[in-house]
Amino acid sequence: MTDQLAAAATALLSRSPLIDGHNDLAWQLRETAGADAAGIDIAAPLSFTHTDLPRLAQGKLGAQFWSVFVPVTLAGEAAVATTLEQIDFIRDMVRRYPQALELARSAADVDRICASGKVASLLGAEGGHSIASSLGVLRMFYALGVRYMTLTHNRNTGWADSATDEPDAGGLSDFGREVVAEMQRIGMLVDLSHVAPATMADALDTARAPVIFSHSSALALCDHPRNVPDEILARLPANGGVCMVTFVPAFVSQECREWHREVQDEMARRGMDREDHQGYKAVREELAAASPPPQATLAQVADHVEHVRRVAGVDHVGIGSDFDGTTDLPEGLGDVSCYPALFAELLGRGWSEDDCARLAGGNVLRVMRGAEAFASTAKAP
Repeated sequence: MTDQLAAAATALLSRSPLIDGHNDLAWQLRETAGADAAGIDIAAPLSFTHTDLPRLAQGKLGAQFWSVFVPVTLAGEAAVATTLEQIDFIRDMVRRYPQALELARSAADVDRICASGKVASLLGAEGGHSIASSLGVLRMFYALGVRYMTLTHNRNTGWADSATDEPDAGGLSDFGREVVAEMQRIGMLVDLSHVAPATMADALDTARAPVIFSHSSALALCDHPRNVPDEILARLPANGGVCMVTFVPAFVSQECREWHREVQDEMARRGMDREDHQGYKAVREELAAASPPPQATLAQVADHVEHVRRVAGVDHVGIGSDFDGTTDLPEGLGDVSCYPALFAELLGRGWSEDDCARLAGGNVLRVMRGAEAFASTAKAP
């Protein structure tokens, strides 16, 4: 990357707000500090996260969908209550840093807040288990500012099949279709990251407004089940949706995917639950000490961006990093200060500034406006 490309990328992101589809800072802080998480000052540099306010400013981030993730080991009332706690945590975090962050509920809010120099802060619920199969809970999450929900996380919900679980509903059940319809009626984005291809197809069949993949990459380049098949990417133009490419090494690099599978296989041999995140970290560190893992690269992330563009079109690709939701990151994309490096890579590959602006946030804003427009019509008497 030349200094000229780096300067051009930084200038571009100063003019064209970057919207990241997924960041797990809230859960990372909760896991690290528990009840004391609210006392961690993100205005100071942090050594144990990928995210803090100084690095957000350096990375020229304009808007962030902050994940209000809770693990799938929680269910029913516990999942709902913990999700509410995560919503409260993010809303409080935004209140504590009014000079840097502001809560956004709409595309117009994102435009206004970005123009003020703050990071527009949106909420995204990661996993349909969070609503405990209640449309009332879904509507209340929307009222509190949640603007997308991922239909599943790593396990099925009973009404939607996950990409990383055994098929159950065969995609979406009848109630799952009701969930999708209700989300679009109220203006909440349907997020198809984490879901099985059959669920993706059923959701696209049901959808009457654009959908998103908040943090997924291309299955054709890396065969992790969390990635999106080409036949689904090819349907995005008709729907108007967007696939936000993620930085997770196991979703980006086939070598990293294979190494990650070895960690999971070792966990299975030891009788560990694959949702035991602390156990995963321990086994990963043990295997890494014996044999250093492969490393994904920024160039491979750019390859996924370009693949989604080739299959779905330049109007249907975005960025969903998953910072603080993954143990390791590609070389060159180690934290939130590194976004300009990815855009410098793409400019160096011949991307125009206009196309980079669409990737950065223009496409997601269009999707948000489309969802809002549909909801305003759907709610009309």
